[in-house]
Amino acid sequence: MSETANERRRFHRINFDAATEVAQGDKCWAVELHDVSLKGLLVMRPADWAGDPAHPFEACIRLSDEIQVRMDVDLARAEGNQLGFICRHIDLDSISHLRRLVELNLGDEELLERDLAALGEQ
Repeated sequence: MSETANERRRFHRINFDAATEVAQGDKCWAVELHDVSLKGLLVMRPADWAGDPAHPFEACIRLSDEIQVRMDVDLARAEGNQLGFICRHIDLDSISHLRRLVELNLGDEELLERDLAALGEQ
């Protein structure tokens, strides 16, 4: 992605590798996390994908044995081998962990504050 396109993004994406699952009802898929932001995540489509885009999902990113980020998400796009999810709800503990993850990976508090301001505008 070009720098100009990246600057237009409202939320900075963080390339991150962590055990991640996407669930819908009684179905659950282990997915490869491509990137995450304060507003959603991009994953690689699993071979056995059978999710229904008309219904919500829950995403769980395991940062450690004790720490996980849980989000209620909607499927925003499915293109090729990628699935893009937008966050509809996230609990306080999860947003705190996600905020810290973004902060550490951005390395720029001003960029983090811009992302948080954009999140407040939603």
